Amino acid sequence: MTVGVIYVMGPSGVGKDSLLNWLRAHVRALPSPPALRFARRTITRAAGVSNEDHEPLTVDAFLQLEQSGAFALHWQAHGLHYGVRHTEMQGPGWLMVNGSRAYAPQARTRLPGLTVLHVSAPDALVGQRLAARQRETPDQVHARLHRAKAQSVDMEPGDLHIVNAGSLQDTALALCQLLQARTGLALLEADASPSAG
Repeated sequence: MTVGVIYVMGPSGVGKDSLLNWLRAHVRALPSPPALRFARRTITRAAGVSNEDHEPLTVDAFLQLEQSGAFALHWQAHGLHYGVRHTEMQGPGWLMVNGSRAYAPQARTRLPGLTVLHVSAPDALVGQRLAARQRETPDQVHARLHRAKAQSVDMEPGDLHIVNAGSLQDTALALCQLLQARTGLALLEADASPSAG
């Protein structure tokens, strides 16, 4: 593949989406934006339901595209179908893909050479974040934490791991350092550091 792929995964509550949103805004604001893009996913979810800019499709339309081979990556999670089109993979540089932990082995097979970025956080903090959303009962939050702990993560040489336990900015700046070392892209200005701000 001509594009380098960073496959981002982590259970609900670790702050994966917040980190990606921060990184996306940060990259766009740099004086010389690096060759780092963020995959626009195709999802069987209506537009406007979440903050993510995605391509909304019906299940039938998604399955037709899947059967025609339109997706470089595709998986199911939380009752939805997710896909990343082959067109997203075109071009040089690096591509961030918001993925699923369960699909990571298949993603490695389909895109040899991709780098996994695993985002984690302490269980107690994840539980607090999930409870603060008020989307689930305490029992459902406990069950989600149990499932996340039971699902192993197979890391390989070259993969990345970040613990999102501090402030969003500190974690995001530390992530920039990790990505900069892995990709060679200039993601930090000279005076930026994880303790900034």
